[in-house]
Amino acid sequence: MVKVFKQTKRYHKIRNGIFLSGISVFAQLYLFQPLLPALCSAFNVTVAMSSLVISAGTVGMAVGLFILAFRADAIERKKLMVFSLLISAFLTVFSAFSPSFLILVLLCFFKGMVLSGVSAVALAYLSEEIRPAILGVAISIYLSGNTLGGMLGRVSAGLMEGWLGWRLTTMIIGIFTLFLGIIFTKYLPKSANFEPKKAVFSQKLALMGSFLKQPVLLSLFLIAMLSMGTFISVYNYLDFHLAEPPFSLPHYVIALIFIMYLAGIAGSLMTGKWSDRKNLTWVLQMVLLLFLLGLAGLFSQHLWLLILGLGILTFGFFGTHTMASRLVSTYAPEGKSSAVSLYWLFYYIGSSVLGSLTGMIISASNWYVFVIVLMILIAIAFLFAFSIKKNLTSIS
Repeated sequence: MVKVFKQTKRYHKIRNGIFLSGISVFAQLYLFQPLLPALCSAFNVTVAMSSLVISAGTVGMAVGLFILAFRADAIERKKLMVFSLLISAFLTVFSAFSPSFLILVLLCFFKGMVLSGVSAVALAYLSEEIRPAILGVAISIYLSGNTLGGMLGRVSAGLMEGWLGWRLTTMIIGIFTLFLGIIFTKYLPKSANFEPKKAVFSQKLALMGSFLKQPVLLSLFLIAMLSMGTFISVYNYLDFHLAEPPFSLPHYVIALIFIMYLAGIAGSLMTGKWSDRKNLTWVLQMVLLLFLLGLAGLFSQHLWLLILGLGILTFGFFGTHTMASRLVSTYAPEGKSSAVSLYWLFYYIGSSVLGSLTGMIISASNWYVFVIVLMILIAIAFLFAFSIKKNLTSIS
């Protein structure tokens, strides 16, 4: 088994290729988030109904990740990722021609399932092909691609929709991600150290079931669900709030709000550094408190204060995600890949289920009740983080 060093041409191809995959996946998964107001008008659906295009994609991602937890290790890494990136791009292009809202939702669901092929094996590919001494850098580049893709997809879609309409915007992003997929196909080296493995379904399922009986891991899974559900809810419905009085912002200004994802990159990097010096559960509690503080800023009718709150909660969410996923991989006694798969499953369930349910709340009441509910969800997540500390103390 030969793994690459940082200085080699193969390393740079792997690093750049996996970065492009991260951009493509998250640009596609959340491209409709800034387009929800346009979809409400185009298909005559409610605010809560419009969010189903986001929820369908993340449900598809969750379903795909669950299936691939049993099958991914039997499929060559690059083949699975290439299939995912190319087919998902075609589905994004097809979405631009959806004759009905139901067809659009179904296309988003299947696209999410297909995209799960990248998320399921990208980290495994990196760990197999790159030496441990430089693996952390490669992983951080992949995760940065995820965040950058999510930000660029949202900002570009929000800007283009106001001038070109949602259909042409969707088609352009689909063609762009198809182009990224073709570059990825030609650029990323084939797996050199992959060895196909067949998983026994009953054993894998039993192992996942055992994780749900462990208080520490279950708490981390629930934190992932609550934090992601809250975060996606804010970005799903903030467009509607900013377009109304007292803000009444034009579409091109609202689109730039998604640049706040840069605070998420800072949150991941800084939290990672803190966790090298501080107790892991303490850091998790602190970033959840920052998340809560940022949510409180969303009550403000002063735009600068609301944007500050958005930046703080974005920092807090990505810090929470970084710490929770690290704790899962640290405290899973065996079958770490299965534990991480279960973590992602809860993560995307939170995005899909809570992302739509909170839309019903904002439709039935108002923005301020909506924010209060989100603060309650993060307060519950903080209690789970506190219980993790107690459980780990009692174990030791």
